[in-house]
Amino acid sequence: MPTATKTPIKPAAKSSSAPKRTTTKLQPLADRLVVRPNEGDSMTSGGIFLPDTAKEKPQEGTVLAAGPGRLNEKGDRVKPEVKSGDTVLYARYAGSEVKVDGEELLIIKESDVLAVVG
Repeated sequence: MPTATKTPIKPAAKSSSAPKRTTTKLQPLADRLVVRPNEGDSMTSGGIFLPDTAKEKPQEGTVLAAGPGRLNEKGDRVKPEVKSGDTVLYARYAGSEVKVDGEELLIIKESDVLAVVG
């Protein structure tokens, strides 16, 4: 009696496209934003390298995702003024730091955004 041979299952080929965006994993609620802080300079203008412990917290970042907006007194939704992809300046100690897939992100309220960098 012939034996059936099993064909090994090959894993799917990895695509060469960019890795999945974090925005699909985190969807902020209400008037909150998911922001990727921009890295600060690792060297002073005089050429001295700064270790991570000596760097100041960044105050600039890129918005990865925005919530649907806050509710006003009448119960109507107020859309956020910033959108995904905007570069924003925010208050120094604003928000909550989270780590998703090894990436440091920040979840802040829209009211903590000071300006949009154009």
